[in-house]
Amino acid sequence: MRKDITLVAEVRDTRGKNAARRLRVEKKTPAVLYGTGGDPVALSVSPKEVSKILLSSSGYNTIFNLDVAGALTPVIVIDWQTHPLRGHLLHCDLKRIDLTQKMTVKVPVLTTGEPVGVKLSGGHYEMINREVEIEVLPDDIPENFTISVLTLGLNESIRAKDVPMTGSMRLLSDPEIVISHVVAMKEEEAAAEAGAGEPEVAKKGKKDEAAVAAKGAAPAAKGAKAAPAAKGAAPAKAAKAPAAKKK
Repeated sequence: MRKDITLVAEVRDTRGKNAARRLRVEKKTPAVLYGTGGDPVALSVSPKEVSKILLSSSGYNTIFNLDVAGALTPVIVIDWQTHPLRGHLLHCDLKRIDLTQKMTVKVPVLTTGEPVGVKLSGGHYEMINREVEIEVLPDDIPENFTISVLTLGLNESIRAKDVPMTGSMRLLSDPEIVISHVVAMKEEEAAAEAGAGEPEVAKKGKKDEAAVAAKGAAPAAKGAKAAPAAKGAAPAKAAKAPAAKKK
């Protein structure tokens, strides 16, 4: 999507890691401009301004003006590199755009609403693919495609061919790829959701029973006495040593 944004860039003569470090100290980022209509040019740009473009609603599909020494050129960010920990921009590649020629882009697909297959039939809604590839004139690039899934029933799907193409748009993705669908929940998943809290309750009940049993056993142990002798049992007599024989 083309936007009224102008990014100012400066031509840089030095290259290499040391030159790039010096640029970053100056709050600038190295960039390269290439594409039809001119030779590759090494530039320096504001990382803050480039990040704003990438984080805008049209994101990496944003077409904007690049100002190099007063000359304006429509460009798009083709590639960029960010710091793995700090997240700030380290480098970016810019491509010249011919506004009269179609270009290939990937456009996000968004869905809205709760499918009837979920609401009434207890199905499970899944998003399978979140973008489609199209061929389109630069001025016709959409920010996204938005599709309502309110009427989507159980075991039904939205496919790439269902994404509406308007103007100069032409679908390049496989028309049969699934964007999203509603599927029946598996019996195992349904049972797991229904009984998610049961194991914990059962364990708690067993622990409580064990605690009660332990409390009842403790007093019995403290007050335990020897069992009385059976009635009628003959008293035990002490054994006598045999008398010594006379010789």
